[in-house]
Amino acid sequence: MIARVFIPLLLIIILPDVYLWLHRLRRPVYSWAERLLWLAPSALMIVFSSILAVSPSFVPDDIYWARLYIALLGVWVVPKLVYVLCSAIGLAICRLAHSRRNWGRLVGMGLAGYMVYAFVYGYTIGFADIEVKHVTLAVDNLPKEFDGLRVAHLSDAHVGTYTGRRAQILSRAVDSTLAQHPDLICFTGDIQNVKPAELEPVMPMLARLKAPLGVYSVLGNHDYATYLGGTDEERSRAEQRLCQMERGLGWHLLLNDNCVIRRGSDSIFIAGMENDGEPPFPSRGDVGKTMRGIPAGAFTLMLEHDPSSWTRTILPHSTAQVTLSGHTHGGQIELFGLRFTQLRQRHDLGLYREGQRWLYVNAGLGGVVPMRYHVNPEITIITLTTNKS
Repeated sequence: MIARVFIPLLLIIILPDVYLWLHRLRRPVYSWAERLLWLAPSALMIVFSSILAVSPSFVPDDIYWARLYIALLGVWVVPKLVYVLCSAIGLAICRLAHSRRNWGRLVGMGLAGYMVYAFVYGYTIGFADIEVKHVTLAVDNLPKEFDGLRVAHLSDAHVGTYTGRRAQILSRAVDSTLAQHPDLICFTGDIQNVKPAELEPVMPMLARLKAPLGVYSVLGNHDYATYLGGTDEERSRAEQRLCQMERGLGWHLLLNDNCVIRRGSDSIFIAGMENDGEPPFPSRGDVGKTMRGIPAGAFTLMLEHDPSSWTRTILPHSTAQVTLSGHTHGGQIELFGLRFTQLRQRHDLGLYREGQRWLYVNAGLGGVVPMRYHVNPEITIITLTTNKS
């Protein structure tokens, strides 16, 4: 995980201290002991970053170290960076305005304090604050017997993060889903962080997810063992093991496949396409194979982990009326109404529509980093009704 962004991380650790040295710390008022005390945390972060960067796995085997690293970034490195940026901007304004009062420092202190608060809140309360959202869609071609169908949409559980006391969060998510009495449950990928062994402690918990019309799932980018060290053969075995475990839960795992659901004399189709991502994410999707055998005009609910596939593949090459996705986590953080995933994803969170076709992007339940701020862990209950207009 760290290796991919090692150089940018070093820069955000080092450059703020360079600025502070040039503009504050080198003043005679500070002793060498005070200077070393200030610089010591950054030195430790550089060492910590280097150790994690050489780890062969995307996440260390003991996830505690990844959590500690993220915590130090959140309460020390990032707030200090924000303060320095504000101070530098304020200094530039001072020089342009020939003023000696740098208001940027005061603004920077306030924003840095807010960043610390947001991180601590998100790391403790926010990650556990599960939200049940209700969405009603009036769709074309929905057979009469399925009018009012309740679909529970879950995504991005990343169960390896729910260790220790956090395990009760996943248990509450299961309870909350079942309490909604859905007709069917759909899971749109990323059940693990890195390896299938993460599922073993929570298999009984996940096996409780049942619905009258079944539980359906697809794989996400993390589920292909992409982030697992080792050989291609070892990663392939890990992927096969994960598929076996999902099926062992009683879930219908769809790998570029579809199945029919019947009620009375009516039927609909659930299609599940493998991850159809853009680099660096896996691209295993085959929409033609996924839709094979579905009659023209039949109502189809598509499951696809990566929402970028909707405009790239699903809209032009399928007839699926409703698509459910995840992957983005909604960025997990929203500050002042902005999410960083909006920079990369046209469809990053919530409901989208093109004509009479719909996409819903779920914010996910978990994440490799157990942190949420204004983007709650999400369970979505989607009620499908017949479009009578």
